[in-house]
Amino acid sequence: MRTEQSDAGRAWGRPAVRAAGRDGRDGTGRDGARSGAGRCPVGAGPGGRRKRAGPGRAQPLPMPRRKAVPALGSLCLQSLVQHMQSVWVKDYSENYLDEYSFRFVMGPFNDLAGSLVQDLIRLLGESRRLSRAALHLLLLPHLQELSLRYCPSLVSNAIGQLITVRCKSLSALDLHGCSRLSADVLVDLAEELPLLSRLGLAETQANVQVLAAVGSSCRRLRELDVSRCRKVTPRALRHLAYDPLERTPGCPALRVLLARGLEPAGGDAVSALAFVLLALPLLEVLAHGDVPAALGLLHAGRLDGDADADGFPSLRELARRRGGPPLALPLRRLEELTEPELPAARAVCPDAEEVSACLGDGPTDGWDALPRWGRLARLGLSCAGPRGRALCEALPLARGVGPRLQTLALHGFLLEDELALCALLGCCPNLRDFSAELLPPPRGRPDAEPPEEPPRWDTELLPRGLPRLRSFSLALPGPVPAPHGLLLRATLASLLCRSPRLQSLRLLGIALPLDSVFETVLTAPGPPLQELQELSLVESRVSGRTVRLLLASDGRLRRLDVSRCRDVHRRDYDGFLQAVRKQRLDLDIAWE
Repeated sequence: MRTEQSDAGRAWGRPAVRAAGRDGRDGTGRDGARSGAGRCPVGAGPGGRRKRAGPGRAQPLPMPRRKAVPALGSLCLQSLVQHMQSVWVKDYSENYLDEYSFRFVMGPFNDLAGSLVQDLIRLLGESRRLSRAALHLLLLPHLQELSLRYCPSLVSNAIGQLITVRCKSLSALDLHGCSRLSADVLVDLAEELPLLSRLGLAETQANVQVLAAVGSSCRRLRELDVSRCRKVTPRALRHLAYDPLERTPGCPALRVLLARGLEPAGGDAVSALAFVLLALPLLEVLAHGDVPAALGLLHAGRLDGDADADGFPSLRELARRRGGPPLALPLRRLEELTEPELPAARAVCPDAEEVSACLGDGPTDGWDALPRWGRLARLGLSCAGPRGRALCEALPLARGVGPRLQTLALHGFLLEDELALCALLGCCPNLRDFSAELLPPPRGRPDAEPPEEPPRWDTELLPRGLPRLRSFSLALPGPVPAPHGLLLRATLASLLCRSPRLQSLRLLGIALPLDSVFETVLTAPGPPLQELQELSLVESRVSGRTVRLLLASDGRLRRLDVSRCRDVHRRDYDGFLQAVRKQRLDLDIAWE
């Protein structure tokens, strides 16, 4: 048994005790689940018994799977990691590292494929075994991708210069957090690595000079991250998109520009971002909080002003080069929109595929723009007011765009109507990822008699199911009235039985007994949940009986989190731990 912070523990602010298999590895997986509309729950229909494997049928694999034999390549890399310092770099560290400066080092790693070298750097960094000498030996000419985000404290100006000299073939370089690299070295990197298509400079000393070098030298660059760079402002981004001395555009192939958390630049930020949007013809993603205001400026046609004293063209001149009006930008992702900004964003970015918006307390007039996005596939909606909006208010929108949606995220909606969640999911049959943080409805009359709970849940509430669903996450903290609880559990039972591709399931803070739901699902024909890899039930009402059913069922479960489940006790956990070790299951269980 070991103690460390689990994913759910971090999310809910407390550590968790984990039960792992013999090698102590964490499991992996994704979130997922679906549901739909239908009738009220009653006793389960026919087909409730579980099918047994008869003659000629292959016996199903146990849930979770037993530990697989590691691949030979993985074992070799792990051996290199364990003996890197004591064997492979010992002689170089003692005799050459601080005495000589080599343009190239011919050593035992030159014959390794570039992808294996990158894996080796990652494993060394994650295990905190990467040293300066090891980096000297692993910066090889045939590397095409290099990420040093695992060891930012080791990346000095000397390491940066080695990269410019040795790694001329790089197409992807990630220097996230490497703040020891000076701006001059970053300029050299941009100028000496013209084949870069992805460059990560988040939390570095990048400045105007670095952006200008990237814009003029990295002509193939498609993705750039300058988030949280303290010396970069929105106005500085103009040097990335245009060279005022040569009067030529920069980064003509750039499609993704991440610029979150930049230093504010006053009222010029909005116009500077509008400049970037107009000057980069292929830009599909610009991540910055002032992008919605910039889209509003462009939609309103507020392009007055001549070319400024720094040599940059005016917004009107850039718009004329784009062929407007009407002005249409190729942005595919729009973030942090407010409800009044939706119509302008729809007009300027008609091909958007991903939209996230914050809704106010007033009428839902801005929602009318959402169905008119013909390519909308990923939608996120949050409520700004403390009371939230009723979830049923989103049903007309779901009927309009639901069949096209692949991802739907909801935050702050009120589960006032007990059928609203089921109806909403039923409108989105092609969902792959669904997440919701809902507010519980007001409690019913204390003298009201609770409805009778059926001995078995009806799984026909969502008859079409969600056949493509991979991840489902539902958080509903607080008490739930009995009628809502019945419909919610029936919805979950139907959803889990009819989501055959579900890989990740998170039910957080559900104050309803869920044992009967999982019993219905795990004993249904099929059986369901065979693809489930990750299950989180933090602060939900499940007992050790549900966990034992999961351990005895068919599937691929690799990670189970039952932290702060009041009905899971220490004796249950000890039994789970014993079963995992005895059967050598590839399963990680978190509990506290």
